[in-house]
This record gives sequence, C-alpha cells and structure tokens, in this order.
Amino acid sequence: MSILLFVMLGIFIFMMFRRNKKTQQQQAALQSQFAPGVEVMTSFGLFGRIVSIDEEENKVVLELSPGNLASVHRQAVTKIVEPAAGTTPVPDDASSLTVDRDESTPAATETPDETLKRFNDEGKKDI
Repeated sequence: MSILLFVMLGIFIFMMFRRNKKTQQQQAALQSQFAPGVEVMTSFGLFGRIVSIDEEENKVVLELSPGNLASVHRQAVTKIVEPAAGTTPVPDDASSLTVDRDESTPAATETPDETLKRFNDEGKKDI
C-alpha cells in the first residue's frame, strides 16, 4: 500500500514539473516573436503596439494610443493580438462616420429646424 502511495506522489511531482516546463516553453516562444510594431495584450488587459524592447532591463515600451507610452515588464506581455479576419480598420478621419441616406427618409431632406419641430410635435402626441 505504501509503495502505491509513493508511486502516486512521484507521478504527481512528474506532472507538475512537466506542466511548468511546458508553460516556460510557451512563454519563450511568445517572447521570441516580440518586435517593434507587434500588437500585444498585457496580463492586466492593456492593448498596445510594441515600440521598443530593452533586453538588459526586461522592459517593453508599449504605445497604448497615439502619443501615450507605457513601460511594462517583458513578462507582463502575455498575448500577441492578431487582427481579426474580415474586419476593416477604423479610419483616422471622420469621413466614414457619415451615413448615406436615401431620399425616402424624412431626415435626409429636412433642415435642423424642421427636425427639431418634428421631434417636439411627436412628444405632444404621446400626452
């Protein structure tokens, strides 16, 4: 009975070391893909683009948004973000935010004053 207990303990310890080794290999493979310009996610949920990597101090400088930089430990970067297939990037200007409307909708042909009058009249009908 005691031999079985030692065998089970040995298997448990072996599996624990195997899991740690596998995790370290995955982390090493991920960190080998780090390069400036790669989109990443940190362990605390920040998304950004790698600007620079300091090998000596194990730091990565991330650009979170244009002009906003954050310096994080290299191990805090846990995931490389791949762009989703079939999505279109958000443009830098607001030209794509306008909606093309056909002439059958009242909002396409009315002025702002007419829109305000229509909204006010719709509110009076409910009372």
